Order: sequence, then structure tokens, then C-alpha cells
Amino acid sequence: MSIEKIVEQALQDGYLTPAMEAEVGRICNTASELSIEEYMALDRLMGSLLTGEVVVLPRKQFINVMEELVLSEAIARVAEIEATSDRTLDVGDIAAYALNRLPPLYATTEEGANYQRVRAKDELQELISKQVDEAIARYLDRPEFPGRVALGKSSGKEMLTQVSSILQSYATIFESQPNTPS
Repeated sequence: MSIEKIVEQALQDGYLTPAMEAEVGRICNTASELSIEEYMALDRLMGSLLTGEVVVLPRKQFINVMEELVLSEAIARVAEIEATSDRTLDVGDIAAYALNRLPPLYATTEEGANYQRVRAKDELQELISKQVDEAIARYLDRPEFPGRVALGKSSGKEMLTQVSSILQSYATIFESQPNTPS
């Protein structure tokens, strides 16, 4: 999306989404290549942000703890299977299948997330394992679909990018907490 369209959309809506903010950052990284119109659009956006005409929406302020738990279970099970066979499994497919059959466990604070983790391990671990096992069985039985393209797959580094993103979101939580002995 061009900077002009982002600014137009932001002025119309009154806010800049995290995706729009990321795109503006990407565009600014190529500032030496910007046209005069793009510079003017950026200047207009900056002015609108300073006056409050446009606000920046906060990044996601909640997490689904079930995603962590299912992903951990799926990674462990897939690693076992791949170590003892010549099969390669897609952790994303397996996690998505299992998550669609499990209740979400959202939290907005680290305390809430810890509560959800303990609750899930006490009450839902068996169900999580069962759904991951079923997801793996379905995955292994599925036919091959030629031309099938996963969401957001642009290189072999997509899992690393996802994990990096998760770690970055957690880093701000831990950086803002005072050091307390364990």
C-alpha cells in the first residue's frame, strides 16, 4: 500500500492500525527513494498524529494461552515422529486443526496468562494431547494438494519469524517487570 493511501485511510478513519504503522516504517526505511508526494504525505501524517487527528491503535493487548500450549504439544509430537520416520509434518496445520477443536483461553495480563496455563495443564492437558494426536492422524491421512500454498509462506523461515514475533511480544512484558527472585 502506498504512503498516500495509508495517510488517506488514516485521516478518514482517525486511526493508524499496527499493520499501517509497520508499512509506514517500511516505507520510511527507504526514505532516500521517496518522491516529493510521498514526503508530503508523511509530513501530513506526522502532523495529524501530533494534533491527535489520527491516533495509533495499540498493539494486541491479549493472548490466547491455548495457542502456546497446543503449539508446544504439536512441536514435541512432530519432533518425535520426524525423528523416527522419513515424514515431514506441518506444525501449523496440526496446531490449527487442534485449536479449532479446543476452547480459547485468553488473558490480558501475565497473571491471567499464568492462571490460564495452570488451569489448562490441570483440566485440559488430556484434551489438548488428544486433539493434537487427532490432528496428526488427520494430517498423515490427508491427500496431497498440488499448488497448495500456506498462509504467509514466503520463505523457509516462516516458523522462525513467528517464534521471533512471539518472543518479541513477551519481551516487553518481561522488560517492564521489576526483577524479583524466583
